[in-house]
Amino acid sequence: MLRPAMSQILQKDESAYEFVIEVARRAREIVNEAEEDGMILDEKPVQLAVEEFANGYPRQPVHYIGEEDAEGADK
Repeated sequence: MLRPAMSQILQKDESAYEFVIEVARRAREIVNEAEEDGMILDEKPVQLAVEEFANGYPRQPVHYIGEEDAEGADK
């Protein structure tokens, strides 16, 4: 089980789906950075990503498929 709990980290208007997507994205970045630097990770990348977000790591908005198309149609 991950600590801290997801419910403690979620921002006010953020869905659990968006949080999971962002954690997965950051975990992949952590793995890629470790591979580039030739480092071996002692902790799982998902755990590292969750801890980073709990400590205030900035999040990127999740973009959904077709979201840009819908915005462009309104203009």
